[in-house]
Amino acid sequence: QVELVESGGGMVQPGGSLRLSCIGSGFTFDKYGVGWFRQGPGYEREGVAGISDSGVTYYADSVKGRFTISRDNAKNTVYLQMNSLKPEDTAVYYCVGDRALILGRTMNIRADFWGQGTQVTVSS
Repeated sequence: QVELVESGGGMVQPGGSLRLSCIGSGFTFDKYGVGWFRQGPGYEREGVAGISDSGVTYYADSVKGRFTISRDNAKNTVYLQMNSLKPEDTAVYYCVGDRALILGRTMNIRADFWGQGTQVTVSS
């Protein structure tokens, strides 16, 4: 049984930081690309950041320079460090996994595995 379990969401003021974590189980974690999608109120789901099995990374233009994705295969965990958060970063963040997660200049919206999501709220 495949599981992706997110943690680390919450409420933070603009300019603040949060670190999301996601632990995967039930699949060969180090053979998969893993990453994060988000969906804010009134917005379509969008790929935020991804990291391939070989360490290639992808970032949405809206988060470049502010967010950093990393993975620890020994712990079956992917992280998303989010700095300089803005109100428009408010969304439910979903951890995802797929062998072909990064597709050129986008992320695979039809990823095989999805977590339940964790809420991130940026507000003063």
